[in-house]
This record gives sequence, C-alpha cells and structure tokens, in this order.
Amino acid sequence: MDSLILVLHKALGYLETIRFSDVVDIAIIAYLIYKLLRFAKAQAGQVLKGIAALIILMWAASLLDLHVLNYLLTNALEIGFLAIIVVFQPEIRHFLEQMGSSGLTSVFGRHEANVDELERAIDETVEAYAAMSKSKTGALTVFERGSILDDCIKTGTALDASVSAELLKNIFFVKAPLHDGAVIVRAGRIVGAGCVLPLSSNTNISKELGMRHRAGIGATEHTDALAVICSEETGSISVATNGTLRRHLAPETLRRMLRNELLPQEKLDEKKDLLSLSLATLRESWRGRKGEQEEHEDVE
Repeated sequence: MDSLILVLHKALGYLETIRFSDVVDIAIIAYLIYKLLRFAKAQAGQVLKGIAALIILMWAASLLDLHVLNYLLTNALEIGFLAIIVVFQPEIRHFLEQMGSSGLTSVFGRHEANVDELERAIDETVEAYAAMSKSKTGALTVFERGSILDDCIKTGTALDASVSAELLKNIFFVKAPLHDGAVIVRAGRIVGAGCVLPLSSNTNISKELGMRHRAGIGATEHTDALAVICSEETGSISVATNGTLRRHLAPETLRRMLRNELLPQEKLDEKKDLLSLSLATLRESWRGRKGEQEEHEDVE
C-alpha cells in the first residue's frame, strides 16, 4: 500500500511539471503518427514499412556490433530519404497544394464537407452503371482514396465536374472521344477522363477479361484506389480493389460495396442508427395501430 502511495505521489509530481505547450506538442506528434499510420495502410505505404524494417535491422546491427552491415544500412537509409521524395512526389505536392490553398484545416481536418458529395457521386455512378450494363456500354471509373493518381490524370483530359449519371453515360458513349480511357473521381468530383491506367501484370487473370478489366485491376495493385468496370461484351459490372476483381455485380450490390469502401465509417454508423430508429418507430406505430384495432374489436 505504501509503495502504491509513493508511486502516485511521484506521478502527481511529474504531472505538476507538465506545461500546456507540452500537451500541445504531444498532441501534434500523436496526430502526425496517426496520419502516418493511416497512410501506411495504403499500398504506397509499403515503402514506409520497408523503411521501418531497415531502421529496426540497423538498430539490431548496432546492438550486435555488426559494423559492416550497420555501415551499409546507414548509407542505404540516407539514400532512402532522397528516394522518398521521388516516390512520394505526387503526395507531397498534393499536401503542399492543400496547405497553400485552404490552410492547415484542409490538411489536418476531417473532410466532412465532401461526404455528402461523395455519397451523391456513388448514387449517380450506380445509376449510370445500371443503364450502361443494360446497353452493354464499356466503362471504367476509378475512385481515388489515399494514393494520389496525378500521373494517371496527366495522361487524359483534366476536368472538374460533379459526378452525374448523364455525364458518365456521355463520356463512355461509344463514339465519344474519351470513351476508351478511365474516369478518375477524387473526393466525389470527376478530375480526369480518357485517362490511361497501368495494366495488371498478374498472369492468373482470366483470358475472358479484356484491357479495360486489366487496367482496372492494375490501378488497384499499387494504390488503394477502387475501380468500377462495365464490360462492353456482356454488360457485367465488376469492382476491383487491392488487385482483386469481383464480377457479375447487381446495381444494389455495387451501391453497397461503394458505400462500404468509400464512405467514412462514422457516416455509415450514423445511417445505420437512423435506419434502426426509423424501423423501430414504424414497428411501434404498427403495434399501436394493431392494439387500437384489437381494442375496437373487443368493444364491438
């Protein structure tokens, strides 16, 4: 008991030395680590995981006095920092552009303003693909997430337009000049059309799939993007994520997949709570009416 009181007394002593600036400092560092871990979940973040493995290996080499290995890893890490700037050049530029145009709130804030637009973009995309599936119109739409697709956008025509079913159907119309490329959607808005995507190098892909499907899979192999494909041969709708393809999707299945993959989790939880509340209200209303009806029958 005395030891516990002593520990608590020391802890209170440490707390008294903490300043407000220390709390702010720790909060900023914690948030930056959180953002870094979220970025590491993306496919591009594999580079960060490799660097972390190098640092751990270098620490182990230093601990075990492996001088040659430690020397090689130290120099490799120094070169690696220059490589990071080259590999993540689109992400760094996008970060700096966001900071310059909208300030720190756009970089570190939660982009709640885009959620409603993204939700509307999902509904419009599903409507467009349902129509294009019936008419067997080939289409490829890529939803950008954490990984920046500026290099792909440069290969096509840069746009800045809201996603609408009519616009998508016009872009992918067989005689339209941009119908052969991909449409890229960022934060619920179309930012590029007629874009060229890297083809998948996976040799196990079915021979039935054409270049449009291979491009959709290829775009998701090295990034965390999501690709929606409509086959011009069969009208089948497919979704590619993380280098895998789900085929023959119904429009409602497509809507559910896009909402689960693209909308923030808290938004989905809010919708579920609202739906549960609505169902509960309808259930109580139905029970009330049923009770009134039975009471009326008893009176008769």
